[in-house]
Amino acid sequence: MKLSARNQIPGKIKSITEGVVTAEVVIELDGGGDLVSVITRKSVESLGLAVGKRVYAVVKSTEVMVAID
Repeated sequence: MKLSARNQIPGKIKSITEGVVTAEVVIELDGGGDLVSVITRKSVESLGLAVGKRVYAVVKSTEVMVAID
């Protein structure tokens, strides 16, 4: 599959916490650090997501903030 989003960050699922409608998916990034996504439970099921599965975090945004201390 090809996407127009430039930010496709590889990693593996570290944890999935399911709620009534949504699920919090924590992705351990290959380059270090974690990224958290909240998606629907239906999406978790249809994608067959499970802890340890290889995935891509895809970020498409018109605004990305940069901050310093």
